Amino acid sequence: MTDRDAVPLDPAAMRKQYRAEGLAESELAATPVAQFAHWFEQAAVEAHLFEPNAMVVSTADAEGRPSARTVLLKQFDEQGFVFYTNYDSRKARELAENPYVSLLFPWHPMARQVIVTGVARRTGRDETAGYFRTRPHGSQLGAWASAQSSVIPSRAELDASYAELESRYPEGEQVPVPPNWGGFRVAPQTVEFWQGRENRLHDRLRYVAEPDGGWRVERLSP
Repeated sequence: MTDRDAVPLDPAAMRKQYRAEGLAESELAATPVAQFAHWFEQAAVEAHLFEPNAMVVSTADAEGRPSARTVLLKQFDEQGFVFYTNYDSRKARELAENPYVSLLFPWHPMARQVIVTGVARRTGRDETAGYFRTRPHGSQLGAWASAQSSVIPSRAELDASYAELESRYPEGEQVPVPPNWGGFRVAPQTVEFWQGRENRLHDRLRYVAEPDGGWRVERLSP
C-alpha cells in the first residue's frame, strides 16, 4: 500500500478521556496572575512541557477581521503579560487599530488551557531595551534583519541581510535596539482557567476584573 492509498485519518474518531481531578473555586489564588504563576510553574517544572510560555495571540483589525499566531511570553506580573515583536508586523498594526487581544496557553499534555482577554499597550523604550539586551546575539541581529510580516523575494535575501548585519556587529559588539521593535503588555480583563475533565464536563473558572480593582470568579458551563 502506498501513502496515496492509505486510509485518511478521521479527526472525529480521535478521542482522549481527560482526568477525573478537577479545579475548585476554593483552590484558586486571590488574583489570576498568582493562579497563572502556579499553573505555569507546574507546566514548566513538573510537567516539563516544551515551551510552556508559548501562547496563541489573537488580534483583529479595525473591521473585525481576526488573525492569530504563536508568540512567546517573556514576562508576567500583576500589570499584565508581555511579549515582543516588530511594530510593523501584522499583529502590531492590528493592535494599533484595535488594542483588544486574546492570549491562549494550550497546555494539552496537562489537559489545561489558560485564556486571557485584555487590552494591549506598548512597553516603554527603557523596558524594551532592557529585555533586548538579554536576547542572544543572533536574535538581536534577527530583529534587524527581518521586516516581519512583509513579503520578501526569497530566503536568500533574508540570509544576506543577516550576514551583512553579522559583519557589521560581530559577536561581543553591542547591537542597537531597532526603533520599530518592542513590547506589548496585555492588561487582563478576564482570565479563564480550563481543566479538562471526564465526559467533556470540564472545569472552567474565570476571573473577571471589577471596577474597584478586585476580581470576581465565575464558573462557566463546559
